[in-house]
Amino acid sequence: MTSADYRIESSQPIAGRFWPAKGSRQLAVKDRALAISLAAKSFTRSSEIRVVHVPTGEVVFRKPSEREEWGAEEF
Repeated sequence: MTSADYRIESSQPIAGRFWPAKGSRQLAVKDRALAISLAAKSFTRSSEIRVVHVPTGEVVFRKPSEREEWGAEEF
């Protein structure tokens, strides 16, 4: 395994208390648990957040946007 086995990504800038790269749309992470934890604690305005296993391209975690999570009719 390489130093960037997982990628946290979104089509919109990602934000959050523990997000280290303010305004970025992706971050390379070595550890699966850390990648999923960071993604789960982060948010975007209107796009899902994914954790991708880089060597295989498999999406191992998805977090819907707040709009998808709560339903568009509530906004």
